[in-house]
Amino acid sequence: MAEDWKNGGFGLYIHWPFCEAKCPYCDFNSHVSRKIDQKAWQAAYLSEIDRYAALLQDRVLNSVFFGGGTPSLMAPETVHAIIDRIHQSWPTANNLEITLEANPGSVESSRFRAFAQAGVSRVSMGIQALNDRDLKRLGRIHSVAEARQAFDVARTHFDRVSFDLIYARQDQSIADWQIELETALDMAADHLSLYQLTIEAGTAFGDRYARGKLRGLPEDDVAADMYELTQDICEAADMPAYEVSNHARSGSESRHNLIYWRYGDYIGIGPGAHGRITVDGQKYATEAWSIPDKWLQAVSSDQSEKPHTYLSGNDQASEYVMMGLRITQGVDLERYAALSGDPICFDTLANLQDLGMIEVADNSLRTTLKGRMVLNAIIEELLPS
Repeated sequence: MAEDWKNGGFGLYIHWPFCEAKCPYCDFNSHVSRKIDQKAWQAAYLSEIDRYAALLQDRVLNSVFFGGGTPSLMAPETVHAIIDRIHQSWPTANNLEITLEANPGSVESSRFRAFAQAGVSRVSMGIQALNDRDLKRLGRIHSVAEARQAFDVARTHFDRVSFDLIYARQDQSIADWQIELETALDMAADHLSLYQLTIEAGTAFGDRYARGKLRGLPEDDVAADMYELTQDICEAADMPAYEVSNHARSGSESRHNLIYWRYGDYIGIGPGAHGRITVDGQKYATEAWSIPDKWLQAVSSDQSEKPHTYLSGNDQASEYVMMGLRITQGVDLERYAALSGDPICFDTLANLQDLGMIEVADNSLRTTLKGRMVLNAIIEELLPS
């Protein structure tokens, strides 16, 4: 168990909490601020990297991910300084992946060259829709034309470019989604993230839905049909799903996200960032203070995070199943048993197999397409406690 994290690898997540506008569906820790002290934020990130480098030494770093918020609003100098400090702090894999999330606005795309020069190797763009009406409904501040232009600019500077789309939107038919998805596949380089719209409590959409004001959302069976259609079309386009919502050409999967899903170790730096780290053979969950100003001030006193949470073997086994069943690779049953001390109940596995929800082969547990559509229910069956 002490070295279990090596099964998933070691990554670093940097959270930039600022956006130009708050999207109505978004429940991420993102904030709108008209004045940002880039130098103060740069100093804070570097200080946190130094703190973690002292705690987790002599590890090979596999990936870095700048998420948010909208990290493409970061000053390129800040990104460059962070990447330089990372290289000074850990040995890195030969195929180190450094991803930066970006919105397709003109401000961000004008910085792509500088981000590439800083060492960013992959960009993930939040396009979200390929028609202007739905972009406005989703609260996006770019147009389809701007998104296409930004995507073309990104392709000139980065070998690897992914983008996100949301489906099961208001008044969207299956035929509408098929046309949009096929257009996206014509554009796509090597990776697509395709998410079903979910209505989260505490968001503007959540508030409207609770008041009965969010109309035109597809019924559950229509959304399920959209999901199945997505799998079929992407598979035919040589962009199969390797995770519930992520599709890639072979070899172009997000290495950073695979660290999460394979239950490796990852550092989380920035307001609200979560992490999983193994120290002296024990795995802990970390969580940074979420309010940007509070986090920034707390960094100077080495108190940027809440107390680390001890994860028992059962905790780790449960998290491994919850993450590992999202990917087509699935869960290694021997690894699960080593973490938990007990195997998964054979009768439960047999029942789920009979229902066509899972497959068990070569000591690996995987969900089927049918199973991935009701993943939470499967996890509840496997982990009843």
